[in-house]
Amino acid sequence: MPLALVDCNNFYVSCERVFNPKLEGVPVVVLSNNDGCVVSRSNEVKALGLKMAEPWFKVEKLAKQHGIIALSSNYALYGDLSARVMSILSTFTTRQEIYSIDECFLDLDGFDPQSLIAYGQTIRKTIKRNIGIPVCIGIADTKTLAKLANYCAKKQLAGENSVCDFGQLNEMQMSELFSGITAAEVWGVGPRINQKLRAMGIKTIEDLRTATPDKIRNQFSVVLERTINELNGFPCIELEDAETPRQQIMVSRSFGSSVTALEDLIESVAYFATRAAENLRQDGSVAASVCVYIRTSPFKETNQQYQQSKVVPLIRPTDDTMKLVGAALQGLKAIYRSGFYYKKSGVLLLGLQAKETLQATLFDDPASLAKSARLMSTMDAINQKMGAGSLTLAASGIQHRWAMRRENKSPNYTTNWDELPIVK
Repeated sequence: MPLALVDCNNFYVSCERVFNPKLEGVPVVVLSNNDGCVVSRSNEVKALGLKMAEPWFKVEKLAKQHGIIALSSNYALYGDLSARVMSILSTFTTRQEIYSIDECFLDLDGFDPQSLIAYGQTIRKTIKRNIGIPVCIGIADTKTLAKLANYCAKKQLAGENSVCDFGQLNEMQMSELFSGITAAEVWGVGPRINQKLRAMGIKTIEDLRTATPDKIRNQFSVVLERTINELNGFPCIELEDAETPRQQIMVSRSFGSSVTALEDLIESVAYFATRAAENLRQDGSVAASVCVYIRTSPFKETNQQYQQSKVVPLIRPTDDTMKLVGAALQGLKAIYRSGFYYKKSGVLLLGLQAKETLQATLFDDPASLAKSARLMSTMDAINQKMGAGSLTLAASGIQHRWAMRRENKSPNYTTNWDELPIVK
């Protein structure tokens, strides 16, 4: 059963270039929260040797030397363009698995094997024309091989014009190709596993593919044994049509500058709990407990360190923002200590279950539950129509002095009426 892995190239950078063509052909990076680390690099930046997750303050000198443009992350833009890409990809197959914000598996079972490269080119051209995002496509009989085929398409090691179909290679060609790629490029082989494999003399993908599965299972795990089977064309990882329900929801951020006042922490925790509650309702779930945590910066050796968390159980699982915020603030007040410079807070919703499966109890008030459901539905509808945060709890505050630093963020071109691109 052939699968295609569609991967958006340098996704965050590509999203920025869609609405700012001046960025084409110049070195561009997108930075993480608070403009801390490099999380997306253009090909021009990769050619300069700048690594992923490099702290920005360490490479600013290099950036000035080579004219690298640094942009703050714009998650609203990236999320919206990702949804548009995935929507278009869904029209090319009857089965689709969205693997990440910029990756998607497509089931190509039943298609003419000789036409898959041409079909891949059609997919690429459609995404580029309709959205403006360049993609690479890898095609193979297993997920692990499809990931490798995508890698080869991106590196131009096999295939043509950013599409690689392993089905077009014979056994000798596959062996020669895999002999030139390190085992570290295999899906699921991390640095530690790779180091141990190298100590065993397994350095390339071909070495791993031809290793004895039983020996690998005894030395590592059944997971790596399945990887070997996948490398040999035997599917062990199924395509998932629907997303697995989340077991927990976390919303947290590092602050743009340290805070000491309880009022600022209350604002941040209320804001994060509100966002978490919205995600909870989108999933159709309810939470049984709320965990809140706060901590100082581990990188500030001159300051006293403090971190603490607290789990607050709920009387009844809920998706009500007011109840979840109330529980989070109860936990915050229990763990807050004055005299510290806090750098981060977060809210974690635990004990998630589908709302439709929640059993009623003798102490439930049907009228109160119905009122809560109407209120939350109204809040979500207003925020969806008028923009996130248009209607929120007063505890979330307005000024957000603790908000993360994003000094070079592009406009929300597709999700905010006031920031729509203007054509002159």
